[in-house]
Amino acid sequence: MHKTVAKKWGFIFISLGVTAICNCANAQITFSGQLRPRMEFRNGFGTLKPLNTKPSAFVSQRTRLMFNYRSSRLVFQTTLQDVRVWGQDASTITVNDGNRLGVHEAWGELILSNRKDTSFKNNVLDYLSLKVGRQEISYDDERLLGNLDWLQQGRRHDALVLKSMQKGWQVDIGAAFNQNTDAVNYNGTFYTPANTPATVKDSKGNLVNTPSGMIPLVNGSGVSAKNGSLALLNPAGSNLLNQNYKALQYLYAGKKINKTKISALFLTDQFSKYALDSVRNTAGTDVGYVYGYRYNQPGVNIRYTTGLNINPVLGSKNQWAFTGAYYYQGGHDKDGLKLDAYMVNLAASYIPGKMSYTAGWDYLSGNNAFSASATSHRFDPLYGSPHKFWGYMDYFYAVSGSPTGGLNNPYVKLKYTSVNKRFSTELAGHYFGLAGTQKDVNGNAIDKYLGTEVDLTTGYKVNKFTQAVLGLSYMAASSSMEYAKNIAPGTSKLHPTWAYLQLNITPEFLNK
Repeated sequence: MHKTVAKKWGFIFISLGVTAICNCANAQITFSGQLRPRMEFRNGFGTLKPLNTKPSAFVSQRTRLMFNYRSSRLVFQTTLQDVRVWGQDASTITVNDGNRLGVHEAWGELILSNRKDTSFKNNVLDYLSLKVGRQEISYDDERLLGNLDWLQQGRRHDALVLKSMQKGWQVDIGAAFNQNTDAVNYNGTFYTPANTPATVKDSKGNLVNTPSGMIPLVNGSGVSAKNGSLALLNPAGSNLLNQNYKALQYLYAGKKINKTKISALFLTDQFSKYALDSVRNTAGTDVGYVYGYRYNQPGVNIRYTTGLNINPVLGSKNQWAFTGAYYYQGGHDKDGLKLDAYMVNLAASYIPGKMSYTAGWDYLSGNNAFSASATSHRFDPLYGSPHKFWGYMDYFYAVSGSPTGGLNNPYVKLKYTSVNKRFSTELAGHYFGLAGTQKDVNGNAIDKYLGTEVDLTTGYKVNKFTQAVLGLSYMAASSSMEYAKNIAPGTSKLHPTWAYLQLNITPEFLNK
């Protein structure tokens, strides 16, 4: 443990040493940091709380150190990150505390062509580069691809991206391929796509090591069962994703025409196929089994998402802004079900001065509980930043998942920003309803209205590197929300609340 920590922090001092000795006239070096503690009061964040339960409070913290080197031929960046909750570790380091220090980013961008740089003699395009390594992938408003910055650990991909610019057109091609091992003495490229616990209880309740290459299934008591749920240390992604993609490829194209930006995306991701399996365990006179999914089946389930996004800006002072987007999802989902789903986004903003007014509507298709079709109509908003769009209490398409009936979400936002940009406050209201239908315990259709959420967020810039943010949220949920969140009816509080206070400190130690 001590050696591991020493090695990782040693990297920081090596980076500092590099910055001290490098004196390249045409290179820029930046060394910066981020400290972001967030205190939260949760009384129904993410999902409804059971009756007769009390609210919780805690402080989480993100710490980052970023090193960036930029020259005419190369951009190189590493971001070390530590995420933890205050008090979850002992006050002195022990071998049992674990290690939450990791690499959030580590990438290099090789610049192959740049017409703005006279040192390039033969330019194929206005700009062409290849970005390789662990990186954030973000486009447009981050609805489908984003860094999910609200989450303390954020989102990143191990990928390569070919980036190009030509006469105002931006065209990017990206690809990723995930694997658990370096394949020494390994059969094929099968991928167990999740964070599995080290141990699990077999069907008789005996604690055993989790079988290799398997994600175990457990029931509500934590005992392995055929019809249980996947046992994960953490969800593999937002929207309650229980497995990472095996591979991903995308093509993004965008161009700004006058004051209107038009962009298109085609993305395909592939998921490992699995089969139910069991491993026998003998403990004394007990003979139990560990049930789970083993991801060793040939082939992959292929999903594709494609669509357009248009953002016109109008007015002599750019006071009007509009958004219109449509995306379609087809192929097969991660579980092999045929897909036929879509998402529509419409919004209009008016910004005459210090105030801004926004009205919008998001519609994500879902399943019809009364349909006998084997096709899934649940749209999944991929690898974006869901916290920005469907209510700050993260009831939809975040870690807690989304209803099978999809989402119908009209919303309004009012925001005030001071002249000096140091103070801002925003009031947002969301109406949540089902796009499809769901049944109650008697087999009847539930009311599509799920609830109304109100979010108040206030920010103040203390100085050039520190911002304080206060957020307050309240939801008036209907009884249908229990069905949407897969909760037994009549067992939950229907008026959840949530609040947070956050400091974001982003010093720049070196800019050379």
